[in-house]
Amino acid sequence: MDTTLTDPLVGKLLDGRYRVESRIARGGMATVYLALDIRLDRTVAVKVMHRSLAEDPAFVRRFIGEAKSVASLSHPNVVHVFDQGTDGDNVYLSMEYVPGRTLRDVLRARGRLPAREALEVMIPVLAALGAAHQAGLVHRDVKPENVLLSDDGRVKVVDFGLARAIEATNQTRTGVMIGTIGYMSPEQVTSGATDARSDVYSAGIMLFELLTGRQPYEGDTPMSVAYRHVHDTVPVPSTLLPGTPPLLDTLVAQATARDPATRPADATALLVAAVDAHRMLPRESGPVPSVPVGPPQSPDAAPPPANQTLIQPRVELLTSPVSDAAERAAPRARRGFRPNWFLIALAVVMVVAVGVTGWMFSQTTTVTVPSLVGKNITIAEGEARKLGFLVEVGKAENDEKVPKGNVLRTDPVAGTETEGKTKLVIIASAGPKRVAVPNVVGLDENSARAKLAEVGLVVDDVRKQPSETVPRGQVMRTSPAVGNPVREGSKIDLVKSAGLVMPDIKGMPRDQADAMLRAAGFNPQFVEQTDSAQPCTVIAQDPQPNAEIDKGAVVRLTLSQCNNGEWRWPWEHEGDNGGGGDDKIIIIPNVMFKDVKAAREELRVAGMRVKIKKGPGRGVVLAQIPPGGQQAPPGTEVTLWH
Repeated sequence: MDTTLTDPLVGKLLDGRYRVESRIARGGMATVYLALDIRLDRTVAVKVMHRSLAEDPAFVRRFIGEAKSVASLSHPNVVHVFDQGTDGDNVYLSMEYVPGRTLRDVLRARGRLPAREALEVMIPVLAALGAAHQAGLVHRDVKPENVLLSDDGRVKVVDFGLARAIEATNQTRTGVMIGTIGYMSPEQVTSGATDARSDVYSAGIMLFELLTGRQPYEGDTPMSVAYRHVHDTVPVPSTLLPGTPPLLDTLVAQATARDPATRPADATALLVAAVDAHRMLPRESGPVPSVPVGPPQSPDAAPPPANQTLIQPRVELLTSPVSDAAERAAPRARRGFRPNWFLIALAVVMVVAVGVTGWMFSQTTTVTVPSLVGKNITIAEGEARKLGFLVEVGKAENDEKVPKGNVLRTDPVAGTETEGKTKLVIIASAGPKRVAVPNVVGLDENSARAKLAEVGLVVDDVRKQPSETVPRGQVMRTSPAVGNPVREGSKIDLVKSAGLVMPDIKGMPRDQADAMLRAAGFNPQFVEQTDSAQPCTVIAQDPQPNAEIDKGAVVRLTLSQCNNGEWRWPWEHEGDNGGGGDDKIIIIPNVMFKDVKAAREELRVAGMRVKIKKGPGRGVVLAQIPPGGQQAPPGTEVTLWH
């Protein structure tokens, strides 16, 4: 069934000006139509907001303001906004119509793009975002769906300011995040705060997707994806697509840094880096030779020499062949000998010239190679040419001390005496050699060391960190982070998973020990032993406290006998009144699941002594002995596990 036939706007005249011809697309916030502007007789795209938005006065006010701001933004890579208005329940934008398809359509068809092609899409997108940032506008919803590729090859960004307008609606006041989860920056997820650096983050995610064919994070729910944007570091493209140029790994890593302060300041700064990366990428095919401009040549003519001069001085010959007709028309020479004074004069000149040339070559002229090391390459080249050297600039070489663009060495070296016009080769410094930290996350320590050594990096410090998700012994992260450019030979720190770390649970009742260990990923098994002061209490454990074990490993716990099933605290043996009257009995506060520091302070204020034992709770109390609500005399020791 054709949906355009059932759409009530198709065939209507919107706001007395736009004749709606057909529906182009329908999204979560608006429907886009192809329409004819009957006043200016031009085809436009009309975006009509859904009625739920149009009925919100705050949205309409913000929408009109944003439309005016975007309409003032004139850039070849931005879809132009011509007009905005309302017609009854319809709030609309009139925009430039761009026949073509979205970048999302391209990704669906092709999966991913080659490195150079991905940058050739991103560069105009960043140019559009950069122009908006310089005008004080933030897009807030950068994604492939909002990038249009026209049929004639142009790249256009659409929907500037729409997300900001929607922020004014009642929907956002109920806590709904505005934007597309897969591309949202950490600060956009946590606080809703956005600036130019948020667009930079989204652009970095989009570049990752263009290169790899997928977004960096996937999850069963949008909130799980948002959580990873906040807490995880975006992997570099080479983790999914080995062989990705390190330049692009670095570009993605810089754009998607979790801390906005460490990202490029705006899209223009990222654009500069992207253009530089595109320039340095190897070309997939050889360069197209330039065609010299000049008069047409015959097919058999030899190709012009390299570096030919397109406009050359005319050379007049002393003698030239004369055509047969001219020779026949010329008067016959007179008989008899006449001296040719012109030839005599020419001979004299040639003799003098030969003598002068011989004298010049007999003179020895020496020039000393100047000291150019450390100078700017352009200045050094000029100085050498002034002294008469034939200068050749060689390929730059990496150096840790001489800044990039300054002279590293010359051949011949400074102080060498040369004769006449001598060739002088100048080598510039390319600056310190940088290598991108390779992705070693998920490898064991030995494999990680080997992979780092392949690019000239060495492991410095190896630390362990407990983890419920990363298998024991695998690398969790590096410092500096994966993808960051560092000097060759730099030292890299590794953080690897310690798996689960066995807590000390001796003295804990069976029920609490069982609940805490199972929640942390352990598999506890209990064995009852002889009587003890307290029934059903852990009196021994295997593995011992602080041992590193894998998730799901069996933990064997020895209990005191549980036959009587009741706790007997030491003070309960001293008399019916707890050893000294009702005035010495207090109620132990219940501090379960509270922050351990706050819990300790609460117990101390109540008059208890506190003992803390490390568990898997990361600072939250998971077990308490004696439990809250128990009567006890002041000074009783309360043990907390966290």
